[in-house]
Amino acid sequence: MRAWIGRLASIAAIAGAGALLTGYIAGAAFAALFLFAYLVFAVAIALRARARLAGWLADPSTDDMPDDDGTWGEIYARLHRMLREQAASRASMSHALWRFRQAGEAMPDGVLVLDAGNRIEWMNPSAEGHFGITFKGDRGQAITNLIRHPAFAGYLDAQHYGEPLLLKGSGEADRVLSVQLVPYGNHEKLLLSRDVTRWERLEAVRRDFVANVSHELRTPLTVMKGFLETLSDARETDEKLFRRSLELMTGQAERMQRLVEDLLTLSRLEDSRYPLREEPVDVPALVQSVLAEAESLNRGQHRIASKVEPLWLLANREEIRSAFSNLVTNAIRYTPAGGDILVSWGNEDGAPAFRVRDNGEGIAPEHVPRLTERFYRVDRSRSRSSGGTGLGLAIVKHVLQRHQGRLEIASGLGEGSTFSCVFPAARAAPASRAVAEVTPIRAA
Repeated sequence: MRAWIGRLASIAAIAGAGALLTGYIAGAAFAALFLFAYLVFAVAIALRARARLAGWLADPSTDDMPDDDGTWGEIYARLHRMLREQAASRASMSHALWRFRQAGEAMPDGVLVLDAGNRIEWMNPSAEGHFGITFKGDRGQAITNLIRHPAFAGYLDAQHYGEPLLLKGSGEADRVLSVQLVPYGNHEKLLLSRDVTRWERLEAVRRDFVANVSHELRTPLTVMKGFLETLSDARETDEKLFRRSLELMTGQAERMQRLVEDLLTLSRLEDSRYPLREEPVDVPALVQSVLAEAESLNRGQHRIASKVEPLWLLANREEIRSAFSNLVTNAIRYTPAGGDILVSWGNEDGAPAFRVRDNGEGIAPEHVPRLTERFYRVDRSRSRSSGGTGLGLAIVKHVLQRHQGRLEIASGLGEGSTFSCVFPAARAAPASRAVAEVTPIRAA
């Protein structure tokens, strides 16, 4: 500023001296003085405008823009227009950045922005949850200091980012993440993460399902093949061996048939092309029928009692029968001889409920959450010897899901077990019958 003032003062002094000298030589001293005064005034105006411009540039704003006439006014007008355009551009960029961040924060997948040194510049909430870190506390940290996984360090160093990497045990102990690095810009990277725990579990269930089905079918086939080879190699007809072999092969064939039927039932229950066909079901009559059929399996080994209220249900009769039958037969299979089994049906707290209670050995807590998995058995040898396929509770679960119901399991070692099918209150249908008393079916 001072340099400009000095320069303008020098110009004014030189111009004034020239004007005075010219006027003196020409004999027009008054005109020379007038010209000198005009030049001084012009320089003062320019210095004032220059000072105002410098002051405004120190803190530019469209609200206090200087307003002058002439050339300076045109300059201010152009600056005002440029300032408005810049403000509009900044607002547009700020809004675009805000929308980008909003979109990034709303993404279910994790997103981390890494600089050239693999330090965190930004992350969305999903990434925080996936890796157990926070943007506020871990911004600027090297990603390798926070994701301490040998496979990830090797993936980062190899720089082959075409395929994602599976990280098991990241964040939560049983979480599985699919992560992928995407290079961009000047050596920056995006680290994308996706929680694939559910898909990995489904894949594990599929693998186990195929392995279990193969095993369940291979065992009876092996038995049948062995007996057929024995009979084929026998030179003389042994009627006792022949009959015994036929009995065992028939038993194994029935076991395979039950397995195939249960698999077909599960497939149908899971297929959305089979809509639920509902009708009013006489559940008391259905329960008595299920108990009568279960007695052939029980053979007087247990004391079975029933308590049935005259309550009908809007449901699919065959599916409900299958679910109830599975629970009753499971109680018979897993309750030691001489035990008690109570089957009840009625309205409990406004909801229709079917319960099967036994006083057997009970189930350890760690097994309860997995009981409805296909082929999951607490005691594999005992289940196979009793004729179970390992699919009964899976069928019960799917039947209840189709009827908006739920399966409740209460059990403990040495305390017996209670399996309950609880239906929505809207599915209840009253019937004009008296409440049945606790009636023993048969006692050992």
